[in-house]
Amino acid sequence: MIEIKISQGAKPGHGGVLPGPKVSPEIAETRGVPVGVDCISPAHHSAFGTPMELVRFIAELRRLSDGKPVGFKLSIGHPWEFFGICKAMMETGIMPIFIVVDGSEGGTGAAPLEFIDHIGMPMRDALNFVHNALVGTDLRQHIRLGAAGRSPPPSTLPASWRLVPTGAMRSAVSCLRLAAFRPRRATPTTARPVSPPRIRRQRALVVGDKAERVVSFHRATHKALAEAVAAVGIDNPSQLMPLHISRRVAADRIETYAEIYPALAPGALVSGSADPRFVTPWRFASEETFQPNANLAYVANYANASTEAAG
Repeated sequence: MIEIKISQGAKPGHGGVLPGPKVSPEIAETRGVPVGVDCISPAHHSAFGTPMELVRFIAELRRLSDGKPVGFKLSIGHPWEFFGICKAMMETGIMPIFIVVDGSEGGTGAAPLEFIDHIGMPMRDALNFVHNALVGTDLRQHIRLGAAGRSPPPSTLPASWRLVPTGAMRSAVSCLRLAAFRPRRATPTTARPVSPPRIRRQRALVVGDKAERVVSFHRATHKALAEAVAAVGIDNPSQLMPLHISRRVAADRIETYAEIYPALAPGALVSGSADPRFVTPWRFASEETFQPNANLAYVANYANASTEAAG
């Protein structure tokens, strides 16, 4: 498959840097960059700058790859940006095979703290927003959803699959703050970076030992999921529904995911939903630009009103 990474985790609109010491000959050959030189991942793509250009780029990648499945990964920032992509898909009929939704919680510890705390939607909220957006535009049946956040499997509804690198790295490989942590003396049981820049520290990562730990981590995850599935009285994880999952929302109140994330009816956005979560962002969205289709004063008023309602 081909995945277009629009943004990730806690860094929507930020980009990233792979430090030069980590750019080995193998990585340099794979990414087409010089060995030992910082590899800059820009905050935006040069191939597209609008929702319409994105879906046309998807079609071009599909054509050039002889029909390989093409999708994209993103973390949700402003809701009208994703609504703009939905409108572009409706306008052109061009859709990705899959969308992977990442959460603002971050994974590697490399994101700026301000981004982790204040920019982007947490994975659960983002995943349910994307699901409802696709349902509300009658696109959901054509697109698979993946979840790339830290949340445990039952709470990643309505995703079809999960990506679990962060859990494996932190729990099984015992990597604290990943690239940010630097032990004074590394041993096979010491928490350490997974890909440290120095060869001496790389030798301290005992692959055989860590591989067994990762396998055990995934087995334990599958066992926990099987127990949850059995406990709610169903036969398969695909039968999990929002009403099966509960979450404490206050000291004296527990709600199911069906109550926390009310579902939109199929086609509701197209027919004119009155759901206050979606009405204004849908009006802001345009297939021709990622910018809000409204004046900035109106956007500010909307943001203030949303904040007051949440409070």
